[in-house]
Amino acid sequence: MWLVGYHRDFGKGSVEVESNPPKGQAATRRLAITADKLITQPFEGIDTVYDVLGYAARTHGTKNAIGWREVVDVHEEEKDIKKTVGGKEITEKKKWKYFQLSEYKYINYLQVKDGVTEVSKGLLELGIGKDDIFNVYAQTALNWQLIAFGCNCISTAIATAYDTLGEAGLTHSLNEPSCVGMFTNGELLPVVSRVLPNVPSIRIIIYDGKADPSVLDSIKNTREGLKVLHLDELRELGRSKAGEIPADRLPTSEHVSCIMYTSGTTGPPKGVVITQGNLIASIGAVYTLLGHHFVPGDSYLAYLPLAHILEYIVELCMFFVGITLGYARVRTLTDQSVRQCKGDMSEFKPSIMVGVPAVWETIRKGILGRVNSSGSVRKSVFNGGMSIKKAGIPGLSRIVDNVVLAQVKAATGGRLRLALSGGAALSKETQEFLNLALVTLLQGYGMTESCGMCAIMPPEFMQYGCVGLPVPSVETKLMDVPEAGYLATNNPPQGEVCIRGPSVTKGYYKRDDLNNDETIFTKDGWMRTGDVGQWNKDGTLSLIDRIKNLVKLQGGEYIALERLESTYKSCNLVSNICVHATPDAKQPIAIIIPNEQHLRAALKANDVREELSLHDLCNNDTVKALVLGGCNAAGKKSGFKSLEMLQAVILTPEEWTPESGLVTAAQKVQRKQVAQKFDKEIKEAYRNQS
Repeated sequence: MWLVGYHRDFGKGSVEVESNPPKGQAATRRLAITADKLITQPFEGIDTVYDVLGYAARTHGTKNAIGWREVVDVHEEEKDIKKTVGGKEITEKKKWKYFQLSEYKYINYLQVKDGVTEVSKGLLELGIGKDDIFNVYAQTALNWQLIAFGCNCISTAIATAYDTLGEAGLTHSLNEPSCVGMFTNGELLPVVSRVLPNVPSIRIIIYDGKADPSVLDSIKNTREGLKVLHLDELRELGRSKAGEIPADRLPTSEHVSCIMYTSGTTGPPKGVVITQGNLIASIGAVYTLLGHHFVPGDSYLAYLPLAHILEYIVELCMFFVGITLGYARVRTLTDQSVRQCKGDMSEFKPSIMVGVPAVWETIRKGILGRVNSSGSVRKSVFNGGMSIKKAGIPGLSRIVDNVVLAQVKAATGGRLRLALSGGAALSKETQEFLNLALVTLLQGYGMTESCGMCAIMPPEFMQYGCVGLPVPSVETKLMDVPEAGYLATNNPPQGEVCIRGPSVTKGYYKRDDLNNDETIFTKDGWMRTGDVGQWNKDGTLSLIDRIKNLVKLQGGEYIALERLESTYKSCNLVSNICVHATPDAKQPIAIIIPNEQHLRAALKANDVREELSLHDLCNNDTVKALVLGGCNAAGKKSGFKSLEMLQAVILTPEEWTPESGLVTAAQKVQRKQVAQKFDKEIKEAYRNQS
């Protein structure tokens, strides 16, 4: 299993497996080393999630499987916040909460299997059937996985719901699949209590943690026969039942494993139907592409939402190969975000991490913020060290790593060796910076419909600006997008990315309107992704556009909003961004949340009062000009055309959260909602620039 230091020869990367493609399409391609046959499993005998659990317990046994931290205390700190109301500056006191956490506690692989078996048998005793669907509405944690594994082992599908979902979203994810039961956290029970009267199918609620007795009473009184159990009670119930899981309840590869609801950037969330076979093919694909890079001492920090396919599939892969998982929280990742203890990264010391671009952008800007505030000498040493690393001078590069960059690496625990960015486009500048300063950062490309992966960049092909090689469980082709000039006959070939294979969904739950739509699923089994890609000479794939985010400007040319955002986000003055354009505009504009630390540092060289609140800075014309200039400098550096440069910026001090509806739980910008919220400012910005 462990092939330490081994590098695989991927040959030509990907190869054509079709001699006469239809007109308007590029030839179908597969990973070169699996061109003859798509991967359907890691190896013989692993067909279902139940098999993964058994294999991991047999193979990894008493090794630490999963770790977590408990909250020891909560510290409140009061801070003065300045803001302007009605033209007057006022000071408000705001309370901030910080967690104090225990050291990591662990259970081994055998204990995980025992816990899952208890859950499975407990659910059977409660009458959960093969055709029933069980909802998981909870934070990323050990118990999420125990429930998911427990359902999968008795052929019961789970439906996912982000723990940040509002009442409408939760109601949809419970009602559409007619869920008979759900698992949640004690602190989420008040939301459950409010939606239950509108969800008649629910008859069983399992929860963990502490619950308010009055909320429990309210839930139990919703209707007769509703059962409410703590997870400990469910496990005790399962423990009391002798014997194994009945053979007729064990899953096959055709059984539905989960209905995973997309985070819904357009319209209500869609339930992607994922079979056990889809998941197993994905595990096999990761094992084939990256398995030789995993080493026995590896550990993986798990903090992204498990209701997001990226985290779900990565955790399954890590569990399969025997890599220790450590659960963390986004708000306690760093030492600065906790009190009287270390942050999750420095406490757990991961060797592998996965993140969405927003996470990597935050880490990069955090590193630069500390460097810029450390004094001119240290700043010069850091910049010199980065230049040496970029030049690739072997002996000196090692010295830079051990001396100059030691503190940077210590902030993530000092062991980080491999990282993956997925979920959206990552700017070349950020990827290159983190590769030099911190860790080998690979890009990937996937979607819920492909079990999280269409392409991954293995370290052997490491480069910037592309998403990697096709995964070996998927074959890929490009289809012409004539209105935007993306054609299979271009050099290099370009077009809409279409995928097919054992890890690709067959469709959406109860959505025949979409499943029969040939602009999504073709008659010959291809799924059209809506992404525009191009094949590179070395067989790798680059994403260059997204059809939905193409906007035709006044001059008749298209711009790609998502691609522009990934570059403008690399500007240090930007914390988050939404690029916006209308068909009658000459150029796009951007709504931006500024990075306060970097903005205040930049203002020292300008005639702007630093003591102003962030709210006032966002309304200051000099500050707007500074941010606009910084963004357009990043655009110019990336070779943007004049029509891709920003015409104006709108600054806002308020963070965008899933609760506000301006980003999804996976941190994707809700473009339509942002445009609606800032409609007045957008119109004014265009009016002032015309």
